[in-house]
Amino acid sequence: MENENLIIKDDISNEEIKNLIYTIRGKQVMLDSDVAMLYHYQTKRINEAVKRNKERFPENFCFQLTTEEIKNIKMPNVVLNLKNENNWSQFATSSKSENIKHRGKKYLPYVFTEQGIAMLSALLKSDVAVRVSINIMKAFIEMRKFLMINGQIFERLSSVENKLLEHDKKIDKVFNSLQLEENIKQRIFFDGQIYDAYSLIIDIIKKAKKKILIIDNYIDDSVLKMLTKKNNNVEVVILTSDKSNIQKIDIQKFNKEYPLLKIGKTNKFHDRFIIIDNKEMYHLGASIKDLGKKCFGINKIEDLDIIKKILDYKTKRDRNL
Repeated sequence: MENENLIIKDDISNEEIKNLIYTIRGKQVMLDSDVAMLYHYQTKRINEAVKRNKERFPENFCFQLTTEEIKNIKMPNVVLNLKNENNWSQFATSSKSENIKHRGKKYLPYVFTEQGIAMLSALLKSDVAVRVSINIMKAFIEMRKFLMINGQIFERLSSVENKLLEHDKKIDKVFNSLQLEENIKQRIFFDGQIYDAYSLIIDIIKKAKKKILIIDNYIDDSVLKMLTKKNNNVEVVILTSDKSNIQKIDIQKFNKEYPLLKIGKTNKFHDRFIIIDNKEMYHLGASIKDLGKKCFGINKIEDLDIIKKILDYKTKRDRNL
């Protein structure tokens, strides 16, 4: 049934029709409400006709959009209802066709391809639909020619955009890395800051590409849980005292999932150290298992000579590795 209450001009130009064509899922399509407006029908009547004749509208003729597609596609006349993402509202905001009016909708819209619009016009048997569908077909043809002619330009622009996105990601990674470095050069944690302290240690652990050396006289299974965050194929060596509460079965279970962990015993160290890839060293004022329980500090030692001396001393004093 034609919608007699809509006030729409009949002489809509091809340019105005082309502004209602979008590219979705690699197809040029028109929204159900735009088709209804052009045909002088209510949108719900259009969709009812489609539902009654499903066999005539396969997916390459007509399909329903997802909420994500509406978010991602630049549709000047479609606005999501933020109170309920399952609903959407459509308004006449396009300045390109001031006389085209849209009414608010409360459902995810359907879209029609060129073939679907042709099928719909034949199904409706309306003089307006037949007359307007000819102009719509012309607009689709012009759009197709435009895309064919400018396809390479669009591909290049897309390629440039992707490269810029990758470039932005790399810049963000560099800034995040610099921020992380600044955060862990010297930090003080007060009693109760357990989560913050553990988060910082995990960030340090994630920096390792090849090897992590931990020197701490008091190790338990909580340290092993933190080490599960390490990168794959990173070797872990822990030097600890006989006072540590860690069992062989814990080591075996860890190595089954996160190889390779070695435990060595020593009584020659008082302070706690974490050495990353034999080139970055962090001095801890508390055992890793006690982080945040009392006030303590973490300092990054950047003097390579000191790191070398610690590693040399460790090599001389290692036993039972």
